[in-house]
Amino acid sequence: MAGVLFWGLVVFLLAMIGVGLYVSKKVQGDSVNYIVAGRNLILPLAAATLMAQSLDSNATLGNTDLSASFGFWAGAALPLGLATCLFLTGLFFAKPMNRMDLMTLPDFYRRKYGSTTETVAAVIMVLSFSLLLGGNLVAGGFLFQVFLGTTFTQGVVLISAIIFVYTFAGGLVSVAYTDVIQAVIALVGSTSLVAYVALNYGFTIPSGMGPGNLGQLTDPGQGAYINLATLAALGLGDIVAIDFMERVFAAKDPETAQKACFIGSAGTVIIGVPFSVVALSSGAILSEIGVQAGDQAVLYTLLQEAVPPWLAVLVLAGITAASLSTGDGAILGTSAALARNVLGVRDEDSPGEGVESEGKGILREGSDKLLWTTRAMMIPITILGALFAIRVSATGMLLVLAFDVAFAGLLVPLVFGIYRPGIATTPAALAGMLTGSFTRLVFFVLVPTTYGIQNDLLYFENGVFTPAFDGLPTFIAPIVGLAAFLVVAYATKDTYGTRTLDRQGRRTITAAGEEED
Repeated sequence: MAGVLFWGLVVFLLAMIGVGLYVSKKVQGDSVNYIVAGRNLILPLAAATLMAQSLDSNATLGNTDLSASFGFWAGAALPLGLATCLFLTGLFFAKPMNRMDLMTLPDFYRRKYGSTTETVAAVIMVLSFSLLLGGNLVAGGFLFQVFLGTTFTQGVVLISAIIFVYTFAGGLVSVAYTDVIQAVIALVGSTSLVAYVALNYGFTIPSGMGPGNLGQLTDPGQGAYINLATLAALGLGDIVAIDFMERVFAAKDPETAQKACFIGSAGTVIIGVPFSVVALSSGAILSEIGVQAGDQAVLYTLLQEAVPPWLAVLVLAGITAASLSTGDGAILGTSAALARNVLGVRDEDSPGEGVESEGKGILREGSDKLLWTTRAMMIPITILGALFAIRVSATGMLLVLAFDVAFAGLLVPLVFGIYRPGIATTPAALAGMLTGSFTRLVFFVLVPTTYGIQNDLLYFENGVFTPAFDGLPTFIAPIVGLAAFLVVAYATKDTYGTRTLDRQGRRTITAAGEEED
């Protein structure tokens, strides 16, 4: 069976590289094609790439380990949180954000709040998504170690190189087409695994571990703080995810962007939640076949011992696909933000930069300089993600910390910038972003655990915060950011003034009614 699993994964990985390189010719030297796929993704592509992006290795592999150890809500909070994010994005943000013809999410902060806010937002995103990339590389490193015979470090380097190759070549075009394949494989693998377990073993849910035990969401002793924090960090913090928003920008029109978010949300639940259900039965299944779980991921043991080789290959390909899809989106989105919004590489600074087409908005917005700078930034970003993975080999902590930082600092300025622009001043945005994200990072170094995982990355020992406090910083930090935003907003809205966007969100209107670039 080991040989079947090995060659099955090798064939899958080679296929992903081949598809990514083949469709990269669609880039045609154009940074708009490279970063947002020409803003022309049709519904199947847009929905598949959003679904694949949300189904990272934590929503599959981390989900099963958490569910098996702590109960349904500990694991299912990951896919349910991501699905909630896509639903809320479709409901409130997809249409207005798609109309703006943005290249990167920090572009919004530039148009509404100015260049300083743009830079601060971009730096926060680069930090948070380097952590996200690291978390997914951890899962890939362990998978390659178990099934391809590498060391963990070699596995991290190998999966980093694979993701880098096709993302470097084709940008979002390659990412979108490979994501379609990855989403289909993940869907077929997940449903096939549930069907096989149901028919051959049945479902045995230990007492107090199932979805009916709401104490997992209400009782701190059962991990309620952490489970609720996971739902909040992913459900709200992921709204300001640069990889999700890239796909919203890339949809061919606002209606397509919204529908893609709703379909992606449903698909995330359909694929992710079954892993939680299977995990709850893992103890009974392994006991029935006389196998000990050991130290490796419980899902890996199930695939090696309890299912036929063809199904194991299919599920492993789905898990690998989850790592690839989130990794490529993180590398591309972070590198584009670094090139365009931190380094300032763009042809023009007007919000409507580019050449108008007869059809969908702008066809050409960047130059070879932006395209190649984005590619150049992929090198340090990929290396940074790999270093995070090797240094902190815990997927869940890196994943949710990434969204915690974004949730704490970036969501409030986005929401108020769109829905309450009259009080959303630049000083307020900066105050909210800096205080919120800084507060979350301070809690990170003061609390000994993060989402139940020992903080070995950067912890200052103290007698104030204990593991019982774990989970609460996810809620406290954004509240601090919101309070700072509102205090400064009301103090400056009359004296400082606000930048108002036109109906399409593409240009800034001054007090005199003139358009600014």
